[in-house]
Amino acid sequence: MKNWLKRYSHAWVFLYWAIYLPWFCWLEDHVTHGYYLIHSVLDDGIPFLEGFVVPYLLWFPFVGVVIAWFFFRDKAGFYRLTAYMFTGMTAFLVICTLFPNGVALRPAVLPRDNVFCDLVKALWVVDTPTNVLPSLHVYNSVVCCVAVFRSETLRRFRWVRPVTLVLTVSIVLSTMFLKQHSVVDVTAGLLMAWVLYVLIYEPAPQRRPRMARDRA
Repeated sequence: MKNWLKRYSHAWVFLYWAIYLPWFCWLEDHVTHGYYLIHSVLDDGIPFLEGFVVPYLLWFPFVGVVIAWFFFRDKAGFYRLTAYMFTGMTAFLVICTLFPNGVALRPAVLPRDNVFCDLVKALWVVDTPTNVLPSLHVYNSVVCCVAVFRSETLRRFRWVRPVTLVLTVSIVLSTMFLKQHSVVDVTAGLLMAWVLYVLIYEPAPQRRPRMARDRA
């Protein structure tokens, strides 16, 4: 047990969930009316495609597997990944607390009767149309994709990067095709991912070598 604790001492990072989960649950319980509706004219031109429920649901194992892999195989990468992910998730909580928001994009009646629509119905029971800006589905997918692409260890497995990229793009699209998120939510998620990427990933690998070249 002592060896395990020494080897995986970075498990303390998971204490963040003791902050995130109660806060998120509070938002889900209290943001039920009077919130700002997020909408873009582009949303009206996006069709409802129930088949995208598959990549939408794959988000959950995708994020879990990526976190687990870095936890057990790459401690330094794990710290960067969780710093990147949890900083954005905290920003999301603050934004939704100060600016309660939601969407009203879901069709009143599903256009077809099939297994995918059944999955969407089940999803909508547990996934409320509130607290959508910025989209965490989008943000965390991009975070995981960036972590995979920045991993030197994973470079050896050539299939990992293209599969990760296709899955990430599919998840991002699914948020709009399932009418779970507005284009505005998706854009905000991508923008937040870019800003925090610069702050968390850029300084060490990019700026230091450039400074070294300048001194030379």
